[in-house]
Amino acid sequence: MIKIGIAGYGNLGKGAELAVRQNPDMKLTAIFTRRSPGSIKPQDPTIPVKHISEAQDMKNDIDVLLLCGGSATDLPEQGPAFAGMFNTVDSFDTHARIPEYFNAVDSAARTGGKISVISAGWDPGLFSLSRMICQAMLPQGSDYTFWGRGVSQGHSDAIRRIKGVRGAVQYTIPVEDAVKRVRSGENPALTAREKHLRDCYVVADDGADKEAIAYEIRNMPNYFSDYDTSVTFISDEELKEKHSAMPHGGFVIRSGSTGDGSSHVMEFSLKLGSNPAFTSGVLVACARAAYRLGREGQTGARTMLDIAPAYYSPKAAAQLRGEVL
Repeated sequence: MIKIGIAGYGNLGKGAELAVRQNPDMKLTAIFTRRSPGSIKPQDPTIPVKHISEAQDMKNDIDVLLLCGGSATDLPEQGPAFAGMFNTVDSFDTHARIPEYFNAVDSAARTGGKISVISAGWDPGLFSLSRMICQAMLPQGSDYTFWGRGVSQGHSDAIRRIKGVRGAVQYTIPVEDAVKRVRSGENPALTAREKHLRDCYVVADDGADKEAIAYEIRNMPNYFSDYDTSVTFISDEELKEKHSAMPHGGFVIRSGSTGDGSSHVMEFSLKLGSNPAFTSGVLVACARAAYRLGREGQTGARTMLDIAPAYYSPKAAAQLRGEVL
């Protein structure tokens, strides 16, 4: 049994608890939180909940620690900190900062003799794999990634970190005309602003400066500054009633030509009923891979691009060859 720990018990942490339960080769050992442990109610009441400061005391009791905090402020600190103590998996999704985050985690993991799988999920993650494979198979062409319509956990979390914001959700919406042009094989040159819209619904604290909040959102680098972004202020009740579900999805398209001059379009897509539930499923599969890599004596940081696909599966290699290949 692979002994799993969860650090952070928001939407992703809750999804991770349920995902572990679906995998018979895994067991959830503990949940760690920065909040008062008594305020956390796991779906399985027998799972111990501890303050995150106690995690280091369980280094010998956990095979892989799932880091379920946000990319804006949690993971940049927690990733390197825990990588020296545990095999870890996280979903760091600030694409522009992945190289520096990888280096920080890699250094800590190598020092501690551990394995850390970073930026796991569907994008970065499965979409990254698709982009890599499509580029390798169709080297002459262009990549296009569209997200949504759906709720972005990372972008929503970034808004909630703004002073004066009590609640928020952000929808990523593909620009339909851009999608049509790409699928037709036109190979257009598109900016980020031409491909997606960002639609934000925000609950502000009483007396908060809404104009300042909206300005900060629209000008946030790596999240909103490169997109046409709408900000709508709503009540707590409307947020709960109309924006509590967390669907998402999207598609990766590679359009290009082969040596004989023929045109080709490759596409990989996802339609997700729950973004955090699906992402947590990816994290758990990556935990299995991290466990196996660690057992082989490997150390340092990895991404989903670096790991052989069979490491994610609970099935033996011979079984995969017979059933999947």
